[in-house]
Amino acid sequence: MAENDKSKSTRPNGSPASKPGSSRPGAKLSKAERRDAARREAERLRAAQAKREKRNRWILFSALGVVAVLIAVAAVVIIQQANRTLLSDFEGATPAGSDLHGGIPVGAEGAGTPNEDAPVVQVYLDFMCPYCGQFEDANAADLDALREAGEITVTYHPVSNLDRLSMDTQYSTRTANAAATVADAAPEAFVPFMNGLFAQQPAENTEGLTDEQIGQIALDAGVPQDVVDTFADGTFNEWVGLASQQAGRDGATGTPTVFVDGEKLPGDVDIYTPGVLAAWFATEEGIGPVDPAATPSDEPSEETTPEPTETASVAD
Repeated sequence: MAENDKSKSTRPNGSPASKPGSSRPGAKLSKAERRDAARREAERLRAAQAKREKRNRWILFSALGVVAVLIAVAAVVIIQQANRTLLSDFEGATPAGSDLHGGIPVGAEGAGTPNEDAPVVQVYLDFMCPYCGQFEDANAADLDALREAGEITVTYHPVSNLDRLSMDTQYSTRTANAAATVADAAPEAFVPFMNGLFAQQPAENTEGLTDEQIGQIALDAGVPQDVVDTFADGTFNEWVGLASQQAGRDGATGTPTVFVDGEKLPGDVDIYTPGVLAAWFATEEGIGPVDPAATPSDEPSEETTPEPTETASVAD
């Protein structure tokens, strides 16, 4: 028994000797073990790399999302600023249906009711301006016919640029305010009232019509007496002033000035000869019937076409 006990090998600390080929600290790894270790390390590195890439993609996409939102917000702000006018923050009295450029749209149903999807003809006018009177004489019937047929919306911009030519009576402001009052309270009478003002248009450098005369023109156009009685209040005077300044900013360099869908009417279109503007609408814009008799001739006219009346100075 003692001999058998002596035959067992023991380590110095008394523990059994390791079996051949077993891994121990400081022992050389086998080829298979090194391959397994390398594979595990490669998998660990790949997992770490994938995690980093996923995190980087998330950061990138988040950053791109933030940039996209900032760009969208900036675009909205720019568009909003570009569309702002002097009337955007105006808190005073404003005619019903008027726009932020001081225009009063007129469709088949009267002021404030544009014809849906129809081209927009913008007309800037001053009731003291003699050339505006000539423009109305030449074109009022055609504009009314096209408007009533739903072919166009006419947006009128009454301005007060020629107050200085009415001997301190502020005739342009008084009539523009009256027109705005009618558009607001008796919209069906707006065009007849405007036509009546031009039919009795005073000369420049006079006092113009009195408030009583303006009121009578309104009554004759079908405006109720209680509406006429408010003309003297000047309810829309401030709106008229801002609208007149905005007209200059919008490119209305004189009166009359005509725009079609935001583009200024070409200067070679004779707006003072009856039928010519309507013919241009038909041939160039496809609006209304073509009247060959009214088509402008290639021969130069012997008459001199009046220049639009200058606008008032525009505040910065």
